Amino acid sequence: MRAAPHSGGPIRARSSAVVGFLIVMEFGSGLLQGWYPPLLTNIGDLHGTSAASLNWVSAIFLLTSVTCVPIVAKLGDVYGHRKMLVFACSSVALGSLFVAFAPSFPVLLLGRALQAPLIAFLPLEFAIIRHRSPETAGRSIAYLIGALTGGAMIGGLLSGWLMSWIDNVMLVLLVPGIVMAACVPVAHLLVRETSVRTQRRVDWAGAALLSLGLLTFLGGVANGNAFGWTNPLILGLATVGCLILAIWVAVERHVRDPLVNFRIMAEGRLVLPMIIAALLGAQLFGSQAPSALFLRADPDTYGYGLGATAAMAGLALSLNTFGAFIGSTLSDHIARLVTPRRAVILGASVSATAYALMVVAPSSLVLFSTWLFVLGLGTGVLIGTVPSIVVDRAPEDSIGIASGIYNSSRTAAGAIAGAAFALVMSSMLTPVTIDNAQQVVTSFEAYRTIWGICGLLCVLTTSFALFLDRRAKQTDNSRPSVETVLTK
Repeated sequence: MRAAPHSGGPIRARSSAVVGFLIVMEFGSGLLQGWYPPLLTNIGDLHGTSAASLNWVSAIFLLTSVTCVPIVAKLGDVYGHRKMLVFACSSVALGSLFVAFAPSFPVLLLGRALQAPLIAFLPLEFAIIRHRSPETAGRSIAYLIGALTGGAMIGGLLSGWLMSWIDNVMLVLLVPGIVMAACVPVAHLLVRETSVRTQRRVDWAGAALLSLGLLTFLGGVANGNAFGWTNPLILGLATVGCLILAIWVAVERHVRDPLVNFRIMAEGRLVLPMIIAALLGAQLFGSQAPSALFLRADPDTYGYGLGATAAMAGLALSLNTFGAFIGSTLSDHIARLVTPRRAVILGASVSATAYALMVVAPSSLVLFSTWLFVLGLGTGVLIGTVPSIVVDRAPEDSIGIASGIYNSSRTAAGAIAGAAFALVMSSMLTPVTIDNAQQVVTSFEAYRTIWGICGLLCVLTTSFALFLDRRAKQTDNSRPSVETVLTK
């Protein structure tokens, strides 16, 4: 018995090593997510692909990740989070090799689809961290999110620099595959498997309906601007997708062991965090492309814009990511200082202020870059705090699926907002003269409208956050062990 006081040392050391590795792994995840955008032109040249088709490099990854993340997370709750983390990492590594060595563009897209479980890393890591050390889970989650945002920033800068240095797109594309392949054996050997399991079966029928409904609906939404929103194909896909999702909800309400338990969701412990996640995703992902386009727009040609070079635009956008890195890293400290509810309100308020400044004072590159940095700070606090609330509220045997639904809600809302904002930009037009020819381009008011909508989404986030449960968090004993919040 005397040895017991000393046993905590090795356990704590191993736990710290696991958390450290997961932070490195999430940095690699961010590195991969930021790696491809600067290389799209080179990928198009390599495979002889048009600029319009290159949109699918991101779209196929987005669509498949939205559908696979809840399933992978649920399987983690059932069979073990380490097992599924190793599987997800292996799939991402294999997909990265497909991307690097693809003999054709369709094979490259297949590789991007195989990389989709990358987004499931966080839900699985959240469950592992919560299982190993519940009292420090919030701090570890903040570090994971910080590593993710930092990796995305470094990835965007490093891939472009490597491309200009070695001028071999295949070798540059190979780097993420090497990083992910190295993580597979380390995850298997270092991470100890979680012991808490949900005792219910996997709702494969519900998973299939959810995947089909999301793919159909988001497939229509993602292509609405390209084919036209009144195109029968787009309308048909969106309508059929909604019908399938409605059928899925009806089925889930009558299945004994549903993928998502709406009855318990309706009790309110996770409803508000999921709504906040969707609002966060809509403004976060929806504003990225318009802000980048505004940075590059030539004011002498369009009458607005900042005329930034590609390098300066990349630096400005990196400041936004750097702000998110700082905000997410500090989010746990802020939440412990002022409570998680107030941290969400603070993050959303800072983001809303940044969008308001982008609307009223976007005329200087220095000022606009400052607003992007401020926006990153607010967004960072949100993306670091909200998943901690989800993990804290979810029963221990369903942390994976709860976190997976959080991630999918955020990503799906981002995809819908991106499509909606593309419609705004294609609808609000103004005539300009380019090379002595009259053309119609997106107006400055379209950009202001988008930033204004994003600001309103942040205000709405603040409003919802006011109603987050102010009571002390439930103890593990007061939580149901099998009647889970999202799934059984």
